[in-house]
Amino acid sequence: MNTIKLITIVLSLFISTSIVAQNKMANNIDNSNIALQGYSPVSYLDMGIAQKGLKQHKSEHEKVVYYFTSAEQKATFDKNPAKYKPQYGGFCAFGVYAGAKFRPDPNKYIVKDGKYFLYLYNLELDAQQLWLAEKDHNKLVSVANKNWGKLSTTHN
Repeated sequence: MNTIKLITIVLSLFISTSIVAQNKMANNIDNSNIALQGYSPVSYLDMGIAQKGLKQHKSEHEKVVYYFTSAEQKATFDKNPAKYKPQYGGFCAFGVYAGAKFRPDPNKYIVKDGKYFLYLYNLELDAQQLWLAEKDHNKLVSVANKNWGKLSTTHN
């Protein structure tokens, strides 16, 4: 009986560790499992602006934590969390299109067709401008969606 309990505990720990690892591969989250570097997904999608959320207005969905600017935003998210999840787990959309995962700048984004896409930005690269320069959003999304199937299960 003790052996069965031990095996059950070990298997439970293995499965929960695998789930956490999977979350980190499919979601751009920090060690606290906070998505979008604390920016509100509702602000992106419903208001078209990047706003830092507040820790007193947070929700957890699929073991990922999201912050909001108000209790109203939190309630909106809680009614339909899948609608507000960032594309490609919050990784840079252009990076996913190119076959890699990069942490985006939360202030570089595009809202289109009821979804929002985040982009890498630094002194050498503005991935949002590269995306826009292609002038074919649907083609980029199609390729990125195919790549995301593989990337969402890898560390990069």
